[in-house]
Amino acid sequence: MLNIHNLSVSFGGTYLFEEVTFRLGAGDRVGLVGKNGAGKSTMLKILSGDIPPDSGVIATEKEVRMGFLRQDIDFIPGRTVLDEAYQAFVEIKVAEGKIDEINHQLATRTDYESEGYSKLIQDLSDYTHHYEILGGYNYQGDTERILLGLGFKREDFDQLTDTFSGGWRMRIELAKLLLQSNDVLLLDEPTNHLDIESIIWLESFLRTYPGVVVIVSHDKMFLDNVTNRTIEISLGKIYDFNKPYTQYLVLREEIREKQLATQKNQQKSIEHTEKLIEKFRAKASKASMAQSLIKKLDKVERIEVDEDDNSVMNISFPVSMTPGRVVVEAEHVTKKYGDKLILKDLNLLVERGSKIAFVGQNGQGKSTFIKAIVDEIDYTGVIKLGHNVQLGYFAQNQAEHLDGEITLLQTMEDAATDSNRSKVRDMLGSFLFRGDDVEKKVKVLSGGERNRLALCKLLLQPINVLVMDEPTNHLDIKSKNVLKAALQKYEGTLLLVSHDRDFLQDMSNIVYEFKDHKIREYLGDINFYLEQRNMQNMREVEKKDTPKQEQKVVKPVTAPVSFEDQKKNKALQNRLSKIESQIQEIEKGIQKDDRALAEHPEKHMGDPAFFEAYEKKKKDLDKLMEEWEQVQEEIENS
Repeated sequence: MLNIHNLSVSFGGTYLFEEVTFRLGAGDRVGLVGKNGAGKSTMLKILSGDIPPDSGVIATEKEVRMGFLRQDIDFIPGRTVLDEAYQAFVEIKVAEGKIDEINHQLATRTDYESEGYSKLIQDLSDYTHHYEILGGYNYQGDTERILLGLGFKREDFDQLTDTFSGGWRMRIELAKLLLQSNDVLLLDEPTNHLDIESIIWLESFLRTYPGVVVIVSHDKMFLDNVTNRTIEISLGKIYDFNKPYTQYLVLREEIREKQLATQKNQQKSIEHTEKLIEKFRAKASKASMAQSLIKKLDKVERIEVDEDDNSVMNISFPVSMTPGRVVVEAEHVTKKYGDKLILKDLNLLVERGSKIAFVGQNGQGKSTFIKAIVDEIDYTGVIKLGHNVQLGYFAQNQAEHLDGEITLLQTMEDAATDSNRSKVRDMLGSFLFRGDDVEKKVKVLSGGERNRLALCKLLLQPINVLVMDEPTNHLDIKSKNVLKAALQKYEGTLLLVSHDRDFLQDMSNIVYEFKDHKIREYLGDINFYLEQRNMQNMREVEKKDTPKQEQKVVKPVTAPVSFEDQKKNKALQNRLSKIESQIQEIEKGIQKDDRALAEHPEKHMGDPAFFEAYEKKKKDLDKLMEEWEQVQEEIENS
């Protein structure tokens, strides 16, 4: 669908990427990864046509429909949820407008016998037919179905989009993309602000998406669950493998180790040849042999090892002083926005040293309660902070509070105290802002770089209770891992709002779920919470769907298996084994092609026959996987 050839983009004389080439075909679900500032969002904007590259070509098939889910969503104020979702149907809405206009003219004109009136009737017929072909009689039902699937309720449909949080607005935009039936989906941080249940729904949808999906995400678990290919932008180059993110990392490291070993052997050979040259040069009878070896050495193509950008933040959260045993006590906290009730009679006691995760759907009050604790909003009830509590607050939109017109250094110096002002350069360096970087204006930073700066700024104040609302939004995977390790070592109290399952694992010892204006306590980590929620949901299903008459049709476990069934089952097992062998063989072939592409891209990129055979292997693999699932299902049901 998309062929990208020799693409280059630079900013300020430095290349984000240079002469990169790759192809995107139907069924590719690509995780586009890399460090903050590597150029991932820029790549999506180039693919979508938002900005042009400095050089290179993007060739697309005819009439390819492309949808782009951007990080920043701008809705026109005054539209309802349904009105905004209907913007997905541009052609239908135009045809609908024409039909309404013609019907109005037919109702108001009286020149029934005129040629103009006859033409209006003919136009109405043409537009109505076109409207039907476009799906005009189905789009409203389709829209409601998708919105309901994304978690909206019918009573939400007529609410203004302005009244919804960032996560719900993201779902409206996502609904528009799904309704458009695009051939290519470009998703920039689609899981930011989405709750865990919504992420799981999105994973399920994208796994079966027939077109091309390119995802910029720092959610490792999301990438592993959705993608079948990874393209990493690193130090101006790309690394492209048909593997989900975690498998890609393993494979890339294996290739790098082989490159290092091969380079080491080559270097030994070169050093041996150089010694012979020096030895033969001293003898007139061996001079011609020395020249021959020199020419041979000049022709040797030196093996290069893929560079890896391993720079990471150096971060720790020191505890300023020891607070009292109870650090936060909330009693009968209630919060409304207008007539909309968010929290009702909420009670919570947080003890010193607790590591607490707040989870739940968007709009259920997690961030609202956090804002109440840090005294950022009005509420009814009482929230008391304990003795010697010093709060450090990282808001969900913390990076947006930074002044874009001043430099990084000025940002830090303005927030520093007399005791730590001399340390701000060292602190910026530990967050990967080094040398001339500190003189950059904040507005030129990527989303992840701004979050790093906001975290660095947070450390200028004394803290013994950390309150963090979605701190990982826009952070690259390596930075998230460093932040997670720092929070795990943090000896103070932590209150954490996050939707990132991988980040939350082994992070908390208590989970509070916000739902229906209340909170529910789970004494364990995020895995324990998810396990309990699944068990709870299953119990609810069983209560509704276990009428007595159904119990009569349950087959006894000891039912004898007939000879015919045994024979059929054996045939299915043989067939399954054969399919698995074929799958293994094709996967080896694809892996071989992947390595050939990685090691000698210039040799294969311009070879249509290579790519044709490569795509055939992938299609054959998909068919075999479908066949494997069918046979497996037959075995399980037999």
